[in-house]
Amino acid sequence: MPLSEHEQRMLEQMERALYAEDPKFATALEGSGLRTYTRRRVYQAVAGFLVGIALLMAGMVAKQVWLSVVGFLVMLGCAVLAVTGWRKAPKPGEQAGGAAGPQARRQGRQHRSVMDRIEQRWQKRRDEQGGH
Repeated sequence: MPLSEHEQRMLEQMERALYAEDPKFATALEGSGLRTYTRRRVYQAVAGFLVGIALLMAGMVAKQVWLSVVGFLVMLGCAVLAVTGWRKAPKPGEQAGGAAGPQARRQGRQHRSVMDRIEQRWQKRRDEQGGH
């Protein structure tokens, strides 16, 4: 079940507080565990892709169109999972957040502050409209 907007904001605030209070601990939590998880997910997707090829071929040999279609859909789904998982995986020398250096961190802060300002403006408009 997805989180509501309020719950997502609360989670983001808790994450920021954790980074502010103990950045070493926060970095240790997200270290290689995420990289291992995404790598495992990519390997599983590649294995699923091979299963999809086998289903596609089996459907062609048995002249069962539905089996070939299922095989193609499995291949397509696994290819999407592999590509998205590979893009999200941090590089070996990189932090899991993807921040390769101070420049990337600064851009993340600027992006966050822009989002905070937008949220504040939105909240202000809602308060003004609610008061009238």
